[in-house]
Amino acid sequence: MGTGERNQEAHVPEGTTGATNRAAAAPGTAASAPRTLAEALRSRPDESLAALLRTRPDLLSPVPGDLTQLATRAGTRASVVRALERLDSFALQTAQALAVAPDPAPYDAVRSLLAGDDGDPAVEAALPGALATLREQALVWGGDDRLRLVRTARELLAPSPTHPSPTGLGPTVAEATAGMSPGRVQEILRAAGLPATHDPVSAVAALTSLFTDRARMTELLDSAPSDALTVLDRLVWGPPYGEVSADPPPPVRWLRDHGLLLPASARTLVLPREVALHLRAGRAHRTTEPVPPAVAPLREYRPQVVDATAAGQAFMALTTVEDLLAEWNEGGPAVLRAGGLSVRDLKRAATALDTTEPTAAFWLELAYAAGLLASDGEADERYAPTPEYDDWLELPPAERWARLAVAWLTATRTAGLVGEQDAKGRTLSALGPDLDRSPAPEVRHRVLTLLATLPDATSPDPESLLARLHWERPARSGPDDLRSRIAQWTLSEAELLGVTGRGALTTHGRTLLTPASGAVERGALGGLAAKALAPHLPEPVDHVLLQADLTAVAPGPLRRPLAAMLGVLADIESKGGATVYRFTAGSVRRALDAGQTASDLQAFLTEHSRTPVPQPLSYLIDDVARRHGHLRVGAASAYVRCDDEAMLGEILADKRSQPLRLRRLAPTVLATTAEPAALLDGLRSMGYAPAAESAEGDVLITRADSRRTPRRAAPVPVPDGPPLPDETLLDAAVRAIRAGDTAATVVRKEPEAARTDGSLPRTSSAETLATVQAAAMTGSALWIGYVNAEGTASQRVIAPVRVEGGFVTAYDHTADEVRTYPLHRITGVAELADDPA
Repeated sequence: MGTGERNQEAHVPEGTTGATNRAAAAPGTAASAPRTLAEALRSRPDESLAALLRTRPDLLSPVPGDLTQLATRAGTRASVVRALERLDSFALQTAQALAVAPDPAPYDAVRSLLAGDDGDPAVEAALPGALATLREQALVWGGDDRLRLVRTARELLAPSPTHPSPTGLGPTVAEATAGMSPGRVQEILRAAGLPATHDPVSAVAALTSLFTDRARMTELLDSAPSDALTVLDRLVWGPPYGEVSADPPPPVRWLRDHGLLLPASARTLVLPREVALHLRAGRAHRTTEPVPPAVAPLREYRPQVVDATAAGQAFMALTTVEDLLAEWNEGGPAVLRAGGLSVRDLKRAATALDTTEPTAAFWLELAYAAGLLASDGEADERYAPTPEYDDWLELPPAERWARLAVAWLTATRTAGLVGEQDAKGRTLSALGPDLDRSPAPEVRHRVLTLLATLPDATSPDPESLLARLHWERPARSGPDDLRSRIAQWTLSEAELLGVTGRGALTTHGRTLLTPASGAVERGALGGLAAKALAPHLPEPVDHVLLQADLTAVAPGPLRRPLAAMLGVLADIESKGGATVYRFTAGSVRRALDAGQTASDLQAFLTEHSRTPVPQPLSYLIDDVARRHGHLRVGAASAYVRCDDEAMLGEILADKRSQPLRLRRLAPTVLATTAEPAALLDGLRSMGYAPAAESAEGDVLITRADSRRTPRRAAPVPVPDGPPLPDETLLDAAVRAIRAGDTAATVVRKEPEAARTDGSLPRTSSAETLATVQAAAMTGSALWIGYVNAEGTASQRVIAPVRVEGGFVTAYDHTADEVRTYPLHRITGVAELADDPA
């Protein structure tokens, strides 16, 4: 569409004031029929303009200066495409019907295209709502007797050889015969039994009248060969184009001769729109969808069962995230050069969690989105827990879960894409840079909202849920149908996280449906979710059951200090309803390395065990402690020192020590070129229990939580277009647009001020001062030209209040506020025909 055509929709007729237009009656009456989209917007109330800006927030960037600018921006291609993408199926079908209807189209013509000749009560009931939606979004304007689709939308939806219409219809007879010779048109008229005419316009009108007359078209088709009707059946629902040879078969020749197929090129014929509509019984679409498909229930449970199942899964989610980050407490895997986690490291994480790689990727992305995991930013960049992870661990379980749930719901990072390839054929990696998909938060929220429409504790039929989502946004379902895939991932991820239980939305899951935008609201949302979940979570226990086979059974979730200490002292053997820990020489040595003593460990177990400490476990602790630290390893590159010379001789004589290349420096000291860590590992593999020591000779105590990244903020979601405006911004924007429109459409008294070239009014300094002073005394409004300190010129409508000291204080109708202007920056003034106040 050219600039001139678009301006027809946005142009404001000269001499029309904002007050007059705002007082006009609603669209639909002949007396107030708008001639442009700008006029239609001008007749709207403020609430309707706010609704338009709310549904199409891209129109607010920046705030339009007046309604003409708003109308122009609403007709741009990018904005119209975005608006069409957000229409539901029936509203989009209505817009598509308007695109193939005459321009302008009466309401009955649109209804006929959607309901067909036989009518459809569901279509007739839903059509007013669909047109109201299109009007609200400024895609359609005009009364019901003259409905107009904005030109950009018509260009996008109307059929053309390069851009087939979604309706499957082809061009009209007038469009298809535009380049046809007058003689050929006369031949078609004679073959169709119509009187010849030398006027091409009347010839096309006669042919169109034939094809739109149901009775005469029926007679014409009754005379057609049966094979010709078969050809029409193949073209009637689209695509309407077909290739033919230089010598087409008789059925095609008959259709061509009678104008039922018209030439689109030398080898292509097209079915005219009027013929197709007759064969379709007047329908523009094969199937209309006026009513959204319902989400079908699959199975109903007791609410207590759903909440209890989800609460157990929520606790498992917390445990899984803790176990994952505990694996990386001393430093995780390296960051790939292109960003993200390698396939090998993802497999290791999946093995550590005893789950699949896609599920491990979900937990990794969840921890990253919640700000618990990040890269350390060092030269040898690695992943590690963040300081926020330690703060998170101190929270009650319900609040920890709420933080994960809110991060999942609002994140644009999509774990389901891990392992797929991008447009350049590169594999997408977990924690990588290319996993953001801006529709993800909206789809997740919508899936949960649809689950909430079902009866309590009822799981949905997934196919019906996907069908509903497709109906709500059909234009956004591309070749790979990303929205449907995100919806499927949402169902599985919500179950993993405990938002749903057995597929049904839980009580605490419903609290997540409160709209949240911004950190403060997200925090409040998490508080609601935590409060709803807390009663369903199991109470942490403060004891374990020690057994004679060197195991301990935790009969439930352990309190944080007990779980942390037991995780150092023992290895987890199995998980489930009860966690089983196993004590080994290595695990006891790990506790001793962390600074504990044998008496500390014995006292800890005695305090927290409901059963007596088994003798084998006491012996194990005492035996490992007796040998722990007897050998000391330091840096020489490394050395071993021990007061027992015989033990050092035993080490040197052992063949297993040969790779360490030890040599005696003194009766109680051995040295090696190996690193201290390698020496420690080597001696431990030989059955010894060495301790590392510092340069001062003190035993080094190692901590499991020694590696943390610098403080880092959680990743910011990538917005799906402009942010939604709040009510304060909408109110200010509407007032500014109204004020600017008043200034742009006001009528001036001075003839030279009524020019349409956009130039500023020009008056002398004396005339300016006298006119402003008179306006301040009479309370009238003025039109002024003003140049600010940056040299930017503008036109404004002001009501002067006070003039003194070379300044005029006035109410600025354009800015809708009181301002002060230097008189020397006012280029000129002119009185108004009507006071906008």
